Amino acid sequence: MERVQIPTVSRPKPVQLNDTRVFVVTEENFDAFIEEFKSIYGEVAYVALSMRDYENLALNVAELRRYINQQTEIIVYYEKAVTDEPKEEKAQDGTEPGESE
Repeated sequence: MERVQIPTVSRPKPVQLNDTRVFVVTEENFDAFIEEFKSIYGEVAYVALSMRDYENLALNVAELRRYINQQTEIIVYYEKAVTDEPKEEKAQDGTEPGESE
């Protein structure tokens, strides 16, 4: 069976995420938190999540991560299937396969 040569496209630019801070504020620390927050950031805005919603947010992020990892595996599988010479991957320690120290 003849192998068909299909050009592969370059991978997308890696994701660069911004830092996000989450503050846990309760009735007990509310006043002290507001005072400190205003002194550091100036303005205060409220976004409230229940504990269950926060858990759901964390589960959703984990689900997105799983999906992206599986999509990456599929892409790598097809890239290997359509290229002439499979690219050798480096071992976990960074050495080439068959390379000894």
